[in-house]
Amino acid sequence: MIDIDYLNYLENFLTENRKERFLKVLQNRTKHFTIVVEDVFQMHNTSAVMRSCEVFGIQELNVIEQRFGKRIDKEIAMGAQKWVDIRTFDSVSNCVDTMKEKGYQIIATTPHENDCLLDNFDISKPSALFFGTERDGLSEEILKRADGFLKIPMVGFTESLNISVSAAIIIQNLTNRLRNSTVDWHLSEKEVLEKRLSWARNSIKDIKRIEERYYGEKKK
Repeated sequence: MIDIDYLNYLENFLTENRKERFLKVLQNRTKHFTIVVEDVFQMHNTSAVMRSCEVFGIQELNVIEQRFGKRIDKEIAMGAQKWVDIRTFDSVSNCVDTMKEKGYQIIATTPHENDCLLDNFDISKPSALFFGTERDGLSEEILKRADGFLKIPMVGFTESLNISVSAAIIIQNLTNRLRNSTVDWHLSEKEVLEKRLSWARNSIKDIKRIEERYYGEKKK
């Protein structure tokens, strides 16, 4: 349950332009698609994928850390870590199970005999889009448990793109089509309130002192 009084209290510390910007951005945010990166070795690639999620309106990025530890490259993320929800998983099975429990179909972004070209992909179903490592692609476990396969059409000699480039192309294509469709892709009212609260907290420098003042006044 969102404490509306608390949210209103925090938003009093924001400028009107800031609050209006939050509302405008949230109108274009979605969880209809979610992005998963598996054991990406190069840290800057994970950060770049996060930035693409933020720019094109994907609210959640899921990171599987089964083999390689991660930290966000803030210079490449360009502040995107403040606005995108990051979920981490310690195993492929845990991540896939969680995505399926949330109602997502598992889509492996890799060429496959039963793959689908990007422009032909059915955007109506909630989908978790999995991206693999730079060196090895997606793991066998994800490929076996995938509900579908998606690839970017290419006409050159090179067989693959860097993960951050692939993610950017796919995310831009699918979110643009989504916003021009009749699919109900928006965040729920509750999710919008949760993000307003989270973003307000992230925007206030001395948030701990502000919170202490609010709860102190509330007890009186």
